[in-house]
Amino acid sequence: MDPHYPAAPWSGFLKGISIVVTLILPGVSWLAASTVPPHALPLLRTAAIALPLAILLAAIPFVVRDYALRDGTLQVRRLCWTTSVALGELREATIDPQAGAGSIRLFGNGGLFSFSGWFRNAKLGRYRAFVTDWQRAVVLRGAMCTVVLSPADPAGFVRGLQPPVSPRKQDRPLPRWRQSR
Repeated sequence: MDPHYPAAPWSGFLKGISIVVTLILPGVSWLAASTVPPHALPLLRTAAIALPLAILLAAIPFVVRDYALRDGTLQVRRLCWTTSVALGELREATIDPQAGAGSIRLFGNGGLFSFSGWFRNAKLGRYRAFVTDWQRAVVLRGAMCTVVLSPADPAGFVRGLQPPVSPRKQDRPLPRWRQSR
């Protein structure tokens, strides 16, 4: 699969989390700026103002844009760079809207502009996720790891992973002179 497959549009859940957190974090900074006196612990005050804004700004570049699979490596294009994940030999690709059900985030982003990082659940075990809409989740099981992603067209993505089918040679009847009697 050489073409890039765009990531699914953000789900309502992802939009909701992103909007709420985008409003709350600057509010926390404003609250710290307005309630902590400037002369009392200036380093702590600066950190309380800057940290929420830094979290917000640090999450923006992790937006998932599209996916490609080349030579056993999944390439996830982000806002400013491409993340490569070595899958090894691809063993299975399935569409599974319930892939993230019951997951625990081990490390990563749980919904601020994307669901990205390392997760674990009973169904998949430990896996990496690059998801914008769990309802369009595709699970890739490779020899080296399991990855969950959400292309805009999950069926087209899975179809694109399958090797091309060569046209079958049609069995034409033998010419009359070659037919045995």
